[in-house]
Amino acid sequence: MENGSSKKKWRFKASEVVSMASKISIRGILMMIMENLNEADTRPTIPLGHGDPSAFPCFRTTPVAEDAIADAVRSAKFNSYAPTVGLLPARQAIAEYLSPDLPQKLSPDDIYLTIGCTQAIEIILTVLARPKANILFPRPGFPFYEARAAYDGLEVRHFDLLPEKGWEVDLGAVEALADENTVAMVIINPGNPCGNVFTKEHLKKVAETARKLGILVIADEVYDHLTFGSNPFVPMGVFGSITPIITVGSISKRWIVPGWRLGWLVTNDPNGILKEYGIVDCIKGFLNISSDPATFIQAAVPQILGETKPEFFSKIVKILRESTDICYDRIKEIPCLTCPSKPEGSMFVMVKLNLSKLEDIADDVDFCCKLAKEESVIILPGVAVGLGNWLRVTFAIDPSSLKDGLGRLEAFCERHAKKLAVKPTIIVTVIILDKDRLWSWTTDKDRLWSCTGGLVSFAISAHSYSGDSM
Repeated sequence: MENGSSKKKWRFKASEVVSMASKISIRGILMMIMENLNEADTRPTIPLGHGDPSAFPCFRTTPVAEDAIADAVRSAKFNSYAPTVGLLPARQAIAEYLSPDLPQKLSPDDIYLTIGCTQAIEIILTVLARPKANILFPRPGFPFYEARAAYDGLEVRHFDLLPEKGWEVDLGAVEALADENTVAMVIINPGNPCGNVFTKEHLKKVAETARKLGILVIADEVYDHLTFGSNPFVPMGVFGSITPIITVGSISKRWIVPGWRLGWLVTNDPNGILKEYGIVDCIKGFLNISSDPATFIQAAVPQILGETKPEFFSKIVKILRESTDICYDRIKEIPCLTCPSKPEGSMFVMVKLNLSKLEDIADDVDFCCKLAKEESVIILPGVAVGLGNWLRVTFAIDPSSLKDGLGRLEAFCERHAKKLAVKPTIIVTVIILDKDRLWSWTTDKDRLWSCTGGLVSFAISAHSYSGDSM
């Protein structure tokens, strides 16, 4: 073996489960799209593909949050491990932050700190996973749920969000999909990727459907209060007395600090069903064998949540509202794109791609790859979120950059627009000489009529033209 005459066989190999699950990733797809960027293009790349506006100065987080982190670090009190469920003051602060919107007051025991919202998703899906179990996800949706479910061995079934109804849940489909092995359904409100905000009436119907089926609702509210339309944000926990609700959230989006990785999992269950069925103990058990958010980040939470001024939130929402108007109005002017409804929350809008109006574009992935190469604009293909030949566009960037990016998008679509074939038309000029005067008219062959009475003579000159020559 030392001389290379035979190849050593090792007993390890990569996990196929992890490899398959990791393919369902927004980051992975965006990296693939970005590989098509043209290095010779000196224009700045416009990122319309992901929900992280923190790089833009107008979206900088509040100094209150920055000072809270610095104070926690400099205090030298938070260099140790934290309890697995999280520091008590942080859990208390989150309970106080969430409770005003709920009919019942949360306690710190309802709150579990996580490494961003993604770990909260990992926890609850792992806790619910068991042989033959299935779970209901929205389509379109957030693909991390798919990846984690695949890793945990959960069967995934999809219910549609209805674009013609403002992306409401197809509750009839939910009932049809569920069976005795269904454990939960997921809703994302405000919506990623659709930018919708569910009404209180619709959320109640969701809770009633879940109760009827005997399942819990996982409410992803990472974009909570980032709303700027006619529907206010209503937390799903309002309906915790109807069916058990697990809420996942974080400071990532509302405070524009996704890199700080501080999230939470919340049990909204005044009837104690989650405790009775062992879910609470299982959550604690998972936390005992997993990592925690950085202790100094946890320590900063009370100051961040308690001292951030309303003016900061108003500024962020104002920018998002302005950007929404820009995005929606510009997209409406592009013939090959259709936006079913104007976004009312989060940072995204779903746009339908009409391939019949384009040349040399095979599908949404091809569209996004060529757009990156030709215009240095990054957009997420809809197939990544469950809808092929759609696009997920983020408007959460600096408004001037958004205008630039949408202008490049329009130029790309015009350049690839299918050229309409123009039927050649015969133009006929008729000159008539009667007894007293000479007169004429010009028409096409389909409108020419015969002339009689008083006609002495006529001459016809015909010319052919195509639309391209006019």
